[in-house]
Amino acid sequence: MACTSSEPIDRFALVTRHNISHSEVNPFNSLTVGNGGFAFSVDITGVQTFPLDYAHGIPLGTMSDWGWHSFPNPEGYVLADVVKHYASGNDSVPYYYQWPEGEATRRSGATAWLRESPHRLHLGIVGFEIRKKDGSLITLSDIENPVQQLNLWKGEIVSYFEIEGIPVHVITLCDQFSDRVAVQIQSELILLGRLAVKMDFPYPRHEKFNSGYDFDRPQAHLSQLAERYESSCLIHRTLNETQYYANAQWSGAAFVEQTSEHEFVVKPQPSNDIFSIGIAFSADLPVKSSFEFEQVRVDNALAFSEFWRSGGAVDFSESTDLRALELERRVVLSQYLTKIQCTGPYPPQETGLTYNSWHGKFHLEMHWWHGIHFVLWQRAALIEPQLDFYFSIIDEARETAEFQGYEGVRWQKMIDPSGRESPSSIGVFLIWQQPHIIYFADLLQRTRSGDADILEKYAPLVFETAEFMASYARFDADADRYVLGPALIPAQERFDPAVTINPAFELAYWHWGLVTAQKWRKYLGLPSNLQWQEVIDKLSPLPQKNGLYLFTETASDSYTNQRYLTDHPMVLGLYGILPLTPMVDIGVLNNSLDAVLQKWHWETCWGWDFPMAAMNAAALGRPELAVDLLLKVTVKNSYLLNGHNYQDEDLSLYLPGNGGLLTAVAMMCTFRDAQGRNGFPTDGSWKVRYENLTPLY
Repeated sequence: MACTSSEPIDRFALVTRHNISHSEVNPFNSLTVGNGGFAFSVDITGVQTFPLDYAHGIPLGTMSDWGWHSFPNPEGYVLADVVKHYASGNDSVPYYYQWPEGEATRRSGATAWLRESPHRLHLGIVGFEIRKKDGSLITLSDIENPVQQLNLWKGEIVSYFEIEGIPVHVITLCDQFSDRVAVQIQSELILLGRLAVKMDFPYPRHEKFNSGYDFDRPQAHLSQLAERYESSCLIHRTLNETQYYANAQWSGAAFVEQTSEHEFVVKPQPSNDIFSIGIAFSADLPVKSSFEFEQVRVDNALAFSEFWRSGGAVDFSESTDLRALELERRVVLSQYLTKIQCTGPYPPQETGLTYNSWHGKFHLEMHWWHGIHFVLWQRAALIEPQLDFYFSIIDEARETAEFQGYEGVRWQKMIDPSGRESPSSIGVFLIWQQPHIIYFADLLQRTRSGDADILEKYAPLVFETAEFMASYARFDADADRYVLGPALIPAQERFDPAVTINPAFELAYWHWGLVTAQKWRKYLGLPSNLQWQEVIDKLSPLPQKNGLYLFTETASDSYTNQRYLTDHPMVLGLYGILPLTPMVDIGVLNNSLDAVLQKWHWETCWGWDFPMAAMNAAALGRPELAVDLLLKVTVKNSYLLNGHNYQDEDLSLYLPGNGGLLTAVAMMCTFRDAQGRNGFPTDGSWKVRYENLTPLY
């Protein structure tokens, strides 16, 4: 067998052989510490000394799940301002549309504000103010002989560099019990009075993809030194209707001064060459507490060692395939990145807690890729609070369904913690996020078989989701079948919502979701829902032509139209993401995979497409192809030094790619076909040891 779970894995050796060490001043090499709901990304100095130099690489974020801000709305824009109706059968269905600039003043203005607000807030830049002998401030080019290391087992960054030959040693941590960054500095520059810690507070940015920091609008916000003591200070931040606090505490003698409207400098006294400081960020006035750097360091190391010792592990070290070590590196670093950026109370944004993409909002259709792997790697407790979030937004989801004339709840796409949908020319027409909560709940139920609490807890979400799904399916009396769409854009976002019907993946997911909801009714001793069953029985078959599955029923030229051979090859999700359903013909799907391999423009794919394709190949009994697809050499399947899945200049990191990789590896390890084969080649080149992984299905 290529996979085995019989031998214990040396987890410390597995993790630490992928500790990051580098000596390159490169804006794409930012490293991050975090606790799941708060993260702090650093440059080569171990803090955020050069935010502008890193803004177009991996930006230097200080972000949280609670920190949100809205731009002023003097016009009182609301969702009703952006409604556009689309025909669906004999009906007209309203959607919250993304009106282009200049279309109409109020429509376009409302579109911009509703998409941009609220947005995730950069809480503040924490960097060094270092002066050279001549008194001038250092620039990035003044950094000499840098060496920076991320110890994954401890969750800490150690940085070394020199300024005019004088060494600076820095240790950077994130408190695992509060949203605090803790830093220890050792350098003769402290004794010389030439090194200080600077806190600089920016205003948010408007752009769809942005670093989160704008230093050019000082009059738009307020930073106040609310309290100042011998070893601490409290800064009160006000940005329009948003307020929060930064509480800085230090050991040793120092004084703080406000050097500009939003800049505060903590200057250690030249009595000791070691200085420690912690800056805690909070939405509310912080409770008085002590700060000891060494205690934070001990607690942090314990929390990370417990993380690595728990849950799943996969060891590729005995494989002879030359790609195995790189795959292992990606797997280990993806676990670290998703742990520190994706385990807060809300589904993460696609760039996590590093910088803003889509204005910092999170996308529920991506939650499958962000979260399913935590269940498979037996760390479900880390993301179960995110499933509770669905309960908090269920009223908004129900209002959307009612607004459009449907039953049940229609889950949003691009949202913030309030649950309000964002207008879009694409997102509002997507439907593939609807069954995700059923998938999560059913996977949890299977992993905890016999736990009645899981059934009781999630049944309302499962059943109300199914109510919408059955209601959304439109009955075509002439053909005696149920149809999906219009208006609809499938997961492969290449189709006109006004005319598209019956995308293959969504049909199969609809069928699976409704069948699963019926099973849940049986588990709870309830009778089958007759309407759901009618939709199941009469749902349109998967569209196909010439022995190939079409991407949608209305795209008869699926494999010849070059536009349709880009983006997500979702036909591969029919078996891979989903278990094999009665709707799917294995022969047709194999033919479709071969056609996709031959014709697809892989450079247009996204990070999770490669894991999806790998899972499809593994499920179809083609393990060599599965590995080739998982490690396909193309820009958007590349992983940077820090483990981030690079996409393009807008998306220098993409966490659904990391989550997808972990999902695919777990599936490929645990999957068995009818012949007992798994997802890795059996020619001896891959010896994969794993433990504590749960099968996807």
